[in-house]
Amino acid sequence: MMKCLYRLSGIMTLLTAALLTSLTCASAETPQNPSVKTIFKPLLADPLEPRIAVMPLLGKKSLQLDIGSSVDLYQSKSKKFAVGVDFATYSLLSRTENFKFPVDAVDYLFGINATWKKPISSDVLPFEEFSTRVKLSHISAHFEDGHYNADADQWLQQPEWLGTIPFTYSREFVNLVLALSSPGRRIYTGYQYLYHTLPDGINPHSFQAGAELSAPYNTYLAADFKLLPLWQPLLNETKGYRGTWNLQAGINLRGAGLEKVRVACNYYSGISRQGMYFYHPESYTTAGIIIDF
Repeated sequence: MMKCLYRLSGIMTLLTAALLTSLTCASAETPQNPSVKTIFKPLLADPLEPRIAVMPLLGKKSLQLDIGSSVDLYQSKSKKFAVGVDFATYSLLSRTENFKFPVDAVDYLFGINATWKKPISSDVLPFEEFSTRVKLSHISAHFEDGHYNADADQWLQQPEWLGTIPFTYSREFVNLVLALSSPGRRIYTGYQYLYHTLPDGINPHSFQAGAELSAPYNTYLAADFKLLPLWQPLLNETKGYRGTWNLQAGINLRGAGLEKVRVACNYYSGISRQGMYFYHPESYTTAGIIIDF
């Protein structure tokens, strides 16, 4: 426990030092009011970006419901540096008769972030801007009443999980994303380090890459790829990695005056995004509405 606290203290010290350095450099600038129009635009196809989304799983009696947002509490006047907060919940609901949606599992995320960007000029790369975002976050996950068999008076068991149900799931991590962008296109790469996790036995390193491309009539294509540690039930720890894809095609409704609203279709394949199913590989297609704040 003390080791985790020392790590957290070190990370907070580094972030504080970076913040103070940046604020010193920007001391002549007037800070802007808090804004949901963040300097770093949310990654379109990353299923764990804070957002509001209603995404039914096609062909299955399940529904994903996301509620969250990122807010820049401080933005430099030049709009090149910001510090903000993230809050989000990611829920998996069952669809039953009489328009009922019992919650099977839910993840809660909160944290802080810092972003920075600068214009670039290159004869080789077709991009005009470099940006980076670093996040320090906590996420916990829980099974809810939709995962409980009231008739048998017990929790539903999972064949890939040999431990007890429910169990404690909690993670603290640092996430770094680097991006190159121009109007209508963006590519990015990322790295995540877990400095504390329950259950333990989890490889702390994971990796990310993605691309986004605008198309005619406010449509777009986006892809997010992650290399996530693969849980081995017999070893009671992770060993190796599993590629996890989320491919998204959608249309932005700015033509109807709804700039923040997207209608999107996703194909997801890989490790479940829900923390209580971190050991479970799955594939599905969703279609619904996303609101970016």
